[in-house]
Amino acid sequence: MTRIVAGRFRGRRLDVPKGRDVRPTTDRMRERLFSMLMHGRYPDMTDAVVADIFAGTGALGLEALSRGAARVTFVEQARPSVACINANIGTLGVSDQATILAKNATNLPPANAPCDFIFMDPPYRQGLVRPTLDSILAQGWLSEDGVIVCEQAADEPVDIPDMLEAVDDRSQGQQRILFLLRK
Repeated sequence: MTRIVAGRFRGRRLDVPKGRDVRPTTDRMRERLFSMLMHGRYPDMTDAVVADIFAGTGALGLEALSRGAARVTFVEQARPSVACINANIGTLGVSDQATILAKNATNLPPANAPCDFIFMDPPYRQGLVRPTLDSILAQGWLSEDGVIVCEQAADEPVDIPDMLEAVDDRSQGQQRILFLLRK
């Protein structure tokens, strides 16, 4: 079971698609992640523009909305996950703050607005991190002071574009989270 950790929707349950294709970020890791984001180095979550790429359940983007973000764009191409995100948006009553793009994250369309926070949680060990980062940058998804939070397998090599730098790198079990900023 997945829940919203904090904010106005704290404790609300989120649907998770059946099967083993979706691996939601654990509640504990989301709590740790958002705690780190609230400490000055990163943009303020209040009224932030957010993208949740490889969204799965939408938990990261919905957590951001719960904590004060203004808008979230969910990028997910798997139909069961898109249906799940839609259901979770409906459950929380935030359809006016959410957009779902049923697209391949490695080939994003031009951004409607640059994002202050981009959460990306691609399937592990499939070589999707670098092409997705390249697409984010090429299509104008990252604001000048924005942060990309990238989850990947702890044993996966880090491959990021030259214009980004990892300012934090944390592991917990099989998960690794990188915090990326523009150089």
